[in-house]
Amino acid sequence: MSNIFMTFAWYGHLKFKAAPLLLVILISWGIAILEYPMQVPANRIGHEYFSAVQLKTIQEVITLSVFMVFSVNFLGELVRWNHLVGFGLIMLGAWFVFAQFGGPS
Repeated sequence: MSNIFMTFAWYGHLKFKAAPLLLVILISWGIAILEYPMQVPANRIGHEYFSAVQLKTIQEVITLSVFMVFSVNFLGELVRWNHLVGFGLIMLGAWFVFAQFGGPS
């Protein structure tokens, strides 16, 4: 849920380019403040099971997934093959963060 709120806070205003910048900033902050009560406890609970690096990796993968749906459905933008390849490479990087290669940790 927090990623949905943050995506709208950071990128939702792109659909309303005629709106005054100060108004957009205030609305974005209003949306973002709703995100913090979800993300902070999730990180604290998640840190019992995952490292901070793993938590950030999970958050980035979720963010990209939410953003792809958002950009198509809300902004009406197309997802091109090169976007999918780029996201796929990021997913490959995420796999490396969670992979166990042996040796001391």
